[in-house]
Amino acid sequence: MEVKKEIRILAPCGILGYGYPKESFLRGMEKRPDAIVVDAGSTDAGPHKLGAGVAIVSRKACKKDLEIMISEGAKAGIPVIIGSAGGSGGRVHVGWTWSIIQEILHEQGLEAMKTAIIWADIPKETVKKRMAEGKVAPLGAAVPLLTEERLEETNAIVAQMGHEPVVKALKEGYQLIICGRAYDPSPFAAVAEYFGMPLAYGYHAGKILECAALCAVPGTTKDCMLGTITQEGFLVEPLSDSRKCTALSVAAHTFYEKNHPYVLHGPGTILNLENCSFTEQGDGSVWVTGSRIEASDGYYIKLEGARKAAYRTFVVAGVRDPLFISRIKEIEGAAQNQTEAYYSEIPKEDYRIHFMNYGIDAVMGELEPEPEDLPHEVGIVFEVLAKTQEIADSVCGTLRSSLLHYGYEGRKATAGNLAFPFAPSDISFGPVYEFSVYHLMEVADGLEMFPIEEVTLRAEG
Repeated sequence: MEVKKEIRILAPCGILGYGYPKESFLRGMEKRPDAIVVDAGSTDAGPHKLGAGVAIVSRKACKKDLEIMISEGAKAGIPVIIGSAGGSGGRVHVGWTWSIIQEILHEQGLEAMKTAIIWADIPKETVKKRMAEGKVAPLGAAVPLLTEERLEETNAIVAQMGHEPVVKALKEGYQLIICGRAYDPSPFAAVAEYFGMPLAYGYHAGKILECAALCAVPGTTKDCMLGTITQEGFLVEPLSDSRKCTALSVAAHTFYEKNHPYVLHGPGTILNLENCSFTEQGDGSVWVTGSRIEASDGYYIKLEGARKAAYRTFVVAGVRDPLFISRIKEIEGAAQNQTEAYYSEIPKEDYRIHFMNYGIDAVMGELEPEPEDLPHEVGIVFEVLAKTQEIADSVCGTLRSSLLHYGYEGRKATAGNLAFPFAPSDISFGPVYEFSVYHLMEVADGLEMFPIEEVTLRAEG
């Protein structure tokens, strides 16, 4: 392997399938990057994608992003690395991504591209064994202890891999690396480690680059960024003339999504950013120094698993009557009481009703500082979460008709209280999932749970 004084990593977009300008990507390729790395996953949208086994983006969007990445990566002879394939990084998500990549490789005549999958699926029996050994703990005080019952109800379990499996795959010469669930910065950090750059700068740069140009001004996940890592620090620069990085924008992005101002825990690592400096270079790029890795007390990986919790039916409606708006919670409560009385034979524990009043307090809830400052119109979303879809549909339908025709004091018209933007108004959503596993598990090292498999293309047709 060539010894380098610096390495460059091209990050196309914040999540694979979000899209990016081709001209920005090609500008990045002109700077001769050593790897193309893209994060494909997130738990920001909750557990549904993991529980349902579906992707976070459409197949068309994923393929559109991958086509140029793979073709240009192959042309330049540099590795292309995908983290958390398919969104949640489980076997079904990785398989979905691999099927798209096979199409691309066939279409572009790149069948010989050496490809590896790094699996991140964790067998339930393994988790059960570690539970018995006292090596599984909740991630935070709000997470309940993991029980065998919750474990058995979980559809599938993945774990966030660190940099070590990706480094191993790079050392084995893979040109295309498809990772299951990965700690977001890990694939970027792996490239730094592989080329002999400080792991601390690899992880810190990865923390920024995994969201692509979100750290720029104006920020977006839909544009490309380049990271240059050296022994002394790293540089982040946007690849579009319409964006620039500032010390504030890069520092602000560094410190988001964390429960501590400057300490960031990852698989087997603790990244300390207390003494970091962010220096504008005058050309829209920012130079970062001072990141450091601290020793971790044991090697822990984060487990993620989801189970089906309920079925949902919901309605979106609008209200513009000032009398209704002034008494909205009272009216909603009355409609809910009517509905519950009508379905008195259904146990209360079999369903839940939830109202969200957009324009009043749907976003902030009880923390809303100005709940009495009422708007001229309100968007109401109400949902029923129930033991079965039939119960959810029935209760929501009755709730909708009760709210639609409720006769509140001062009402003049009887045509209806709600305006519906969609027909049908009641939307049967289907299963609702919750995180049943959101725990840390102690392992021997970063390679123990993440096998690397070389894959070959299936024959066309």
